[in-house]
Amino acid sequence: MSAADHKILIVDDDHDILKLLGMRLKAAGYEVIATQSGEQALGQMAVSRPSLVISDLRMPGMDGMALFDAIHQADSSLPVILLTAHGSIPDAVDATRRGVFGFLTKPFDGKLLLQQVESALRIATGNNMTEGSGADNDWRAAIITRSPQMETLLGQAKLVAASDASVFIQGESGSGKELLARAIHLASPRHAQPFVAINCGAIPEALLESELFGHSKGAFTGAVRDHTGLFQSAQGGTLFLDEIGDMPLPLQVKLLRSLQERTIRPVGSNTNIPIDVRVISATHRNLAEEMKAGRFREDLYYRINVVGLEIPALAARREDIPLLASSFLAVLNEKYGKKLNSFAPEAMELLIAAPWPGNVRQLQNIVEQTVVLSTTSLIPATLVQKALQDDIGGIVAFETARKNFERDYLIKLLKATSGNVTQAARLAQRNRTEFYKLLQRHQLTPALFKENNSTS
Repeated sequence: MSAADHKILIVDDDHDILKLLGMRLKAAGYEVIATQSGEQALGQMAVSRPSLVISDLRMPGMDGMALFDAIHQADSSLPVILLTAHGSIPDAVDATRRGVFGFLTKPFDGKLLLQQVESALRIATGNNMTEGSGADNDWRAAIITRSPQMETLLGQAKLVAASDASVFIQGESGSGKELLARAIHLASPRHAQPFVAINCGAIPEALLESELFGHSKGAFTGAVRDHTGLFQSAQGGTLFLDEIGDMPLPLQVKLLRSLQERTIRPVGSNTNIPIDVRVISATHRNLAEEMKAGRFREDLYYRINVVGLEIPALAARREDIPLLASSFLAVLNEKYGKKLNSFAPEAMELLIAAPWPGNVRQLQNIVEQTVVLSTTSLIPATLVQKALQDDIGGIVAFETARKNFERDYLIKLLKATSGNVTQAARLAQRNRTEFYKLLQRHQLTPALFKENNSTS
């Protein structure tokens, strides 16, 4: 990656320092976004994820460490460099202990600043990988996004790709878990070897063991020849176990043993076969609940979940919907020999507002339906509405959203305090009178949340 591929967010309440920082970084080829407060920086990051943040430590309102804490909570892989005119050893030690990448004092040395920037970007983007390991953006070409959430996720994926650590991807059905798994494989040193995927919930239990581990001739009725399993097929590469939460318990035991010992034993064989495979697994299920219910082994969970990644639902990254819809439209135009230009503005509004329980897979299906049925160059809103079956309630009005948030927030406080209004008001940092008014507005009765409350 060149400097021009990196966006650096700079934060300082001193206009002259902000201008000087911007000039230094732009001269080195970086794209720069300047903000004058921590709050403004967080707002900017909600729109576009930078590659690096450089912030003043002492600022009115949200200071540099508070900004770092907010960034680190949302995206622990995003490097932050702090600047201060009041630098001291205790400040630097505290900052670095908490995860700040670098700490420079004002007036800063331009060369030292650029060295720290280059070092931070090199580590954050994983460009210390070996040559030819998929270090450019080809690895993520299939993932279409401009969402800061997705950019954060892809940044984490790029970092983990350089290792052999097992990866566990959590996400709703249709959200793109296999695409992310393939991207990790392409960004890894194993990219030239096979990527093999299997849906553990789509294969009957009796066949799944044979598909994964293979079988020997005569192992069971119909086994007329040796069969190579998917672990062996993925040798040297990556095995993606989709919907691992659906795997039967007896097979979970065998999988755990194979991952621990790095060997497999085909069904009907007495011979262990060494394997060199990186395992990525995924599920839409809540494995914490599955473990409590005894349906998923805790020891296997910790073996597959060395690094956990969560892919957001499409409804959480609506800014990607126009990009995805346009991309699907281009592909489907070619598939069906059509020349549709785009969606009518009203049609696109419907797509953006829809709830998308089926995520990206559902969006692709809706676009295909409208392409097939459209007789005009612009896909009209009526076709989209029909395809969505009038289910367009994904985005509610602002006032409704605010009321829903307030109610949910108050309920959460009352549950946590067992209906103790004084304690709940203190946690909400509101006086009792104001807090009672909020409860009345939402018709919430504190007594209902008391621990000793019971119903007959």
